[in-house]
Amino acid sequence: MHPVYHRRSIRLKGYDYTQAGAYSVTLVSRHRECIFGEVEEDQVHLNPIGIIIEASWKNLEHNFPIILDKWVIMPNHFHGIIFLDPNRTGEALANRRMNRSESKMANASPQRPIGTQSGSLGAIIQNFKSISTRKLNKARSTPGIPIWQRNYYEHIIRDEDELNRVRQYILDNPLKWALDQENPKCP
Repeated sequence: MHPVYHRRSIRLKGYDYTQAGAYSVTLVSRHRECIFGEVEEDQVHLNPIGIIIEASWKNLEHNFPIILDKWVIMPNHFHGIIFLDPNRTGEALANRRMNRSESKMANASPQRPIGTQSGSLGAIIQNFKSISTRKLNKARSTPGIPIWQRNYYEHIIRDEDELNRVRQYILDNPLKWALDQENPKCP
C-alpha cells in the first residue's frame, strides 16, 4: 500500500494574489540540479539553458500586467521580484484576457472555482514554469521532462524597506553561492 500525500498550500490563506503589489518569488530546479549555469568569481555565468530561463522570464511582461524588478538566475534556483499591476494592460493583453474569460465562463460550474485564478501571481509563475520547461525540453530534445520543483516560494513585499532588503538579497546571491544551502558543494 502506498502512502497518501496531501499537498499543502504555502500561500497566505485568504490573500488575493491578483491585487496590485510587490512579490518576491523563488523557484528551484527539480532535484536541485545545477542546470542553469555556474558561479565563478562571484559572477553568474548562464549556460544555454540559463539563457532560455532568462528569455522566458523577460517575456512575462509582454503577457501579463506586471513589471519585473531585480532578479537573478543561480545554477539551480531563481529569485525575482514582480510588481503586479492589474491596471497595466495593453490592447492585445486585454483581448486575450476577454477571450479566456468567455471560454472559461461557458464551461464553468457556478459552485466550483476553476484552477489558478487568471492574472494571479500563481498564474504568472505557472505560465513561466510551463513555457520555460517546454522551451528547454525542445532545445534539449527531452519532451516531457520536468525542469522545476513542483511548488515555488513567494513573499508579499509590504513596504519600501522590505523591497530594498529583498533587492539587496537578490544582488548578493552570487556573492554568497559558496555558502548557499542550495549549492550542492556547500559544506
